[in-house]
Amino acid sequence: MSKELLLVIPTLNEFGNIQKIYKKIQKNTPNINILFIDDGSKDGSQETILSLKKKNKKVHYIFRPKKMGIGSAHKQGIKLAKKKNFQYVCTMDCDGTHDPMHIRMMLKLIKVNDMVITNRFLKKNSLKDWDLKRKIITKLRYYLVWILLGTKLDGSGGFRFYDLKKVKLQDILVTKDNNYNFFWQSAFLLEKKGYKIAEIPINLPNRVTGSSKMKVSDIISGVLNLFKFFIIHKIL
Repeated sequence: MSKELLLVIPTLNEFGNIQKIYKKIQKNTPNINILFIDDGSKDGSQETILSLKKKNKKVHYIFRPKKMGIGSAHKQGIKLAKKKNFQYVCTMDCDGTHDPMHIRMMLKLIKVNDMVITNRFLKKNSLKDWDLKRKIITKLRYYLVWILLGTKLDGSGGFRFYDLKKVKLQDILVTKDNNYNFFWQSAFLLEKKGYKIAEIPINLPNRVTGSSKMKVSDIISGVLNLFKFFIIHKIL
């Protein structure tokens, strides 16, 4: 599996989570290549990643000087996977909400699909740990995307697999957004292109360590961007 799969994990001040997620990855998928892309963390995240690199030659990293957007981190990781001739690339969060136990199942599914994503709305009470405000925001975004764009994919999640031999790189990178909007935009556009996308149901627990990087401004921007995106693609 050494050159089959690259796991891309963006980080920003995730000192308390990096070791935890690394141990879970090693437990479920040992010998996997892991790429951390850090956006200028000041909390010791980069030092933790360097210590992992010393222990494991399959740990790789890119340290960016400042916050450049989670979407841009995903794009950079996917481009590097393609450049290094990995067939599959998996992207996931470092906040503990994405469980590496799902990687094996997703790897099986990607063999017969072009893309695999997780869906928080296929299981009842999958968001039971979340507070009411976050549940409302998340569900509102999901139903708005469904109503406006006509897709039931849970496209706003970043836990996903791509088969880079089947999915053209330019089709993944076609969206210009470098932040959270990248997720639902890319999922929608890939589905529209006719790629075969599978979903697996997951529970999404609340973050235990650290704090969310999503701000109110990101939520407002995301809703406005969705309506703008809808108008453009409705016309097209």
